[in-house]
Amino acid sequence: MEMAMIAAAIVIGLSALGAGIGNGLVISRTVEGISRQPELRGTLQTTMFIGVGLVEVLPIIGVVFALLFVFVL
Repeated sequence: MEMAMIAAAIVIGLSALGAGIGNGLVISRTVEGISRQPELRGTLQTTMFIGVGLVEVLPIIGVVFALLFVFVL
């Protein structure tokens, strides 16, 4: 049971780390694009929100795997 808890903690921690890095990259590139071409702000923001939504799926999947490790294994 202890190994399942350690595995769950590692999965959640790495998925949160990956999502944080991914969100930072997406948002920084969007700000850079808006500063270069302000007239495309709406299009870039829409694309950014879609990208952030896709990146946020990673921690959700990580939590699901962590729950599987804890309660199924």
